[in-house]
Amino acid sequence: MFEFDETLLSLADAALTRCAPAFAAIDSVTERNQQKMLASFIHHKVSETMFAPSTGYGYNDVGRDTLDAVFAEAVGAEDAVVRHNFTCGTHTLTVALFGVLRPGDAMLCVTGLPYDTIQPVIGIGETSAAGSLKDFGVRYEQVDLKPDGTVDFDAIRIAVRDLQPKMVYIQRSRGYSLRPSLSVEEIGRIVQITKEGSDAVVMVDNCYGEFVEDREPTAVGADLMAGSLIKNPGGGIARTGGYIAGRHDLVELCCNRLTTPGLGREVGATLGMTRELFMGVFHAPHVVGEALKTAAFTAALFESLGFDTTPQPGEARHDIIQAIKLKTPENLIAFCKGLQRGAPVDSFVTPVPSPMPGYDSDVIMSAGAFTLGSSIELSADAPLREPYAVWFQGGLNFFASKPAVLSAAKEVLSLQTTPE
Repeated sequence: MFEFDETLLSLADAALTRCAPAFAAIDSVTERNQQKMLASFIHHKVSETMFAPSTGYGYNDVGRDTLDAVFAEAVGAEDAVVRHNFTCGTHTLTVALFGVLRPGDAMLCVTGLPYDTIQPVIGIGETSAAGSLKDFGVRYEQVDLKPDGTVDFDAIRIAVRDLQPKMVYIQRSRGYSLRPSLSVEEIGRIVQITKEGSDAVVMVDNCYGEFVEDREPTAVGADLMAGSLIKNPGGGIARTGGYIAGRHDLVELCCNRLTTPGLGREVGATLGMTRELFMGVFHAPHVVGEALKTAAFTAALFESLGFDTTPQPGEARHDIIQAIKLKTPENLIAFCKGLQRGAPVDSFVTPVPSPMPGYDSDVIMSAGAFTLGSSIELSADAPLREPYAVWFQGGLNFFASKPAVLSAAKEVLSLQTTPE
């Protein structure tokens, strides 16, 4: 099957031993989240008839509407909309932003510069796009993170008081940065500060964070959160889509933006995709647990090889992303090549750096996924720029992911590069 030398296998065994406490903690969270999901399915009486496709306008689609209710309850939200016709996470976030914000409003991002692909939506950064929030007269301000990458709560308090924004925006995950991802507890503190000083809507980009902890941002007062179904909440089964969850009135505004005012969530044919959306959401807590185990193991293994990782193997995790500082472009490319060789799909493909829309440098991506771009499946990507860190995520099950991680390590070691 797979050929790894005894030294690497010994390092892998040691990494697994080191990860044992982390694995136990992950299993505990997974069990709680899976039981909440099961309870929601039972409470809303999910049945075979709900999987039937609708066409045309999609009026009176019971399955579609029940899925919204199931997901909302499972994540502790007042309401939710879960749809296959959200094309990606960025589209889902855009619908939420344009659903809530109006000309003359101010948007305050309190986690520093947001992820690359959302910058053109806001109208900031080096890339510009027609139809941005800026084009529509929405003002943007941000509170930078502290030098160590943590949230500057004092600066947020001042900015909220002085600006009185319509929206406070939180990016939970690190994106292409090495700052820590935000815990639900930290998000709750931002919510408290915001509500003490303003009437702002608190929105969370929750991509990569769903089901990592045993509660979601809505449980600590976030008004709105959004994410992609080909990340955590689709369980590796949903082929496309996204969700928005939170306050009922805000979700309704977003539905009017997704379709059209006056029709909102009442239209939208499911075209036979409801079954897999239900299945994906149901399996999501377990699959996220497998991805977290893969991340912890990868961190432990690569630390033993002398590379810095964040989070570290036993560190508390708040998203599924594992960053590894590989220090050279050669190591970065080698990691992605090795990981690709352990993929169930397209294992014979060699990833190479190339331009990508929305990014300001060449990007290399490794992804042998059943669904194109599915980052709950084992994948890694990185811009070819300092510090040549790779952002690694996913893994539908740990025992299939482990040999792919070992393949990545083998490829890096073949360069005989000694980290500083």
